[in-house]
Amino acid sequence: MDVIQAITGRRNVKSFKPDPVDEQKILSWLETASYAPNHRMTEPWEIHFLGAQTREQIAHKNDFGGAPTVLAIVSTPAKSTVDRDEHLQAATCFVQNFLLAAYAEGVGTGWASIGWSPRVHEILGLGPAHEIIAILPVGYPTEWPEMKPRTEISAKVHRLP
Repeated sequence: MDVIQAITGRRNVKSFKPDPVDEQKILSWLETASYAPNHRMTEPWEIHFLGAQTREQIAHKNDFGGAPTVLAIVSTPAKSTVDRDEHLQAATCFVQNFLLAAYAEGVGTGWASIGWSPRVHEILGLGPAHEIIAILPVGYPTEWPEMKPRTEISAKVHRLP
């Protein structure tokens, strides 16, 4: 699968089979994801594997679709507002790389925004300067969702003098 196919084919999966994904594969995709652009090589991300007890405490509406693995991707503290913004952007690029790497090998992922909740932040035991970028269910989908229509890019392009 080439990169264009991965980008245009990847979907946010909502329901997973119980079959586990080999953790070595997941670690390999995380390693690949670490090549995301990041200013001054700060590598401002942390990865938290969420176990059953943590998932139960979070109480996601459908337990992340029953995914066998759930990750929280966290942006590390920054020294300034500009550094914070750069960390958030880099960690988000890290997430996208991970999603594409998993999809390229036939594994589905989701992106849950429940991590923005102060309660989840507390459950994960994070300091006040850490920010949860995403909570990612990872597994083999029960079905691949259909593509949703996208706005034509020409509607998003602006030309400045």
